[in-house]
Amino acid sequence: MVTPRARGTDLPLVLDRSRGALARQLTDGLRRAVRLGPLEAGQRLPSSRELAAALGVGRNIVLEAYETLLAEGYLVGRDRAGTYVATDLPAPEQPASVLAGGPLPASGAEDNHPDRRAPPRWLRRAVAAADVEPRGTPELLDFRVGQTDTAALPLTAWRRAWREVAGQALPSDYADPAGDVSLRAAVAGYLRRARGLSVRAEDVLITAGAVQAVHLVARAILHPGDPVAVEDPGYRLARQILQEAGARLLPLPVDADGLQPAGLPSGPLAPLLVYTTPSHQFPLGVRLSMPRRLALLEWAREQDALIVEDDYDSEFRYGAAPLPALAALERDHVAYVGTFSKVLSPAVRVGYVVAPSALHERLLHLKERLDIHTSWPVQRALAQLIEQGDLERHVRRMRRLYAAKRAALSLGLQPARPHARLMGLEAGLHAHLELAAGLSAAEVVMRARTCGVLVADLAPFYLCPPDRGGLLLGYGGLSLAELAKGARILASVITAVAGNDRTPGRRTSRGP
Repeated sequence: MVTPRARGTDLPLVLDRSRGALARQLTDGLRRAVRLGPLEAGQRLPSSRELAAALGVGRNIVLEAYETLLAEGYLVGRDRAGTYVATDLPAPEQPASVLAGGPLPASGAEDNHPDRRAPPRWLRRAVAAADVEPRGTPELLDFRVGQTDTAALPLTAWRRAWREVAGQALPSDYADPAGDVSLRAAVAGYLRRARGLSVRAEDVLITAGAVQAVHLVARAILHPGDPVAVEDPGYRLARQILQEAGARLLPLPVDADGLQPAGLPSGPLAPLLVYTTPSHQFPLGVRLSMPRRLALLEWAREQDALIVEDDYDSEFRYGAAPLPALAALERDHVAYVGTFSKVLSPAVRVGYVVAPSALHERLLHLKERLDIHTSWPVQRALAQLIEQGDLERHVRRMRRLYAAKRAALSLGLQPARPHARLMGLEAGLHAHLELAAGLSAAEVVMRARTCGVLVADLAPFYLCPPDRGGLLLGYGGLSLAELAKGARILASVITAVAGNDRTPGRRTSRGP
């Protein structure tokens, strides 16, 4: 098999003298390459001399193949410019996996079409799509949960950090699976200052975001059928990760003081693990009260259970004094998970986990097998941002900005009272809008979309039947003007649905 190159494209052409005329083989191979994708419409082919040299055949063989395909309309010649793939061919009919095989299947062989065949044995295990919120479209005002305001990123500091990294020699070997020591030390210092955690660099494991940290913990300790307690409503992707690890989920109700630890069983029925978001409960936005924090930790000690504390956006509080992290109160039964996705951008994909020492070693072994280590240059750049104080300065700026955004959202929704009200702590990047009893959240979501606004229904975040109706409004990624406009539209929709008015506003590309 020879693989000549045409304008940067590999052509998998097989010429075998024992299989008959070489010109016919070359013609068939080029025809497949045109119909199945490696050769694209309008692409220039190698000259006859170049292709003959690459294939080790006489030029007359290439000329014969080109002439046949020119006659069939697969190729076109341009005076003094060479030979090109025709631009008016039909779309490819078969996957490139059949390129090096025999002749193309007849047009009537529908029963052998790949989409109609049974899946192969090695695809027997089903893999569900990630349980995350669908993305909107540019013409919609999208109150997407978890989005950050990347326009406010400190670009001068970001560029300075990358220049510093660019001046360093790349390591000649794989990096430390636990993470670059400079970032681990910087994270440890940051957690001591920001969250009161007494940790050292060697206690920190750098991950590819908080989601990977939850994956690692689940793989490290769970067997199929193990009971795991989760908040209800709660973070759907974390629930999905735990379920795919074989966990049997036990939903814990959430009220104004956070999850209710009184509902946790003891003895043989006690969950092995509790997953919680105590600083800013996802999705309701409340926080776990101090008495419940202590009760949860006491339960974990008595039952020898692990608590996974997902502290995903505790940096952003607007007037509310922080409560100590669970891991600051108890290290032996808490795995503390954090991320830079909410502080900087989801594109950074760097998080960390601080776990009890025995679990830390297991997580390290799993991390090494999973992806060896997180990107070294990104780790070094983040370490620079933290060491120079740029990250914490950015957090202080963003607190003011996000507080202003939440205030704008609250003000814009005032006309919807008494049919809706913002609930939970004034913190984080999203708010829970509770709807009055009897008001259909699904109808509000549907009608808001027709008016150019995309919001999420609270109901899918429950495992049990929902005990309230509401919407989730992510405000981090919208500008103040967009928030004011979107809130105004949403308030008019809610008022209209409450009054059974089917005309809340005229439809435009960005709302009424």
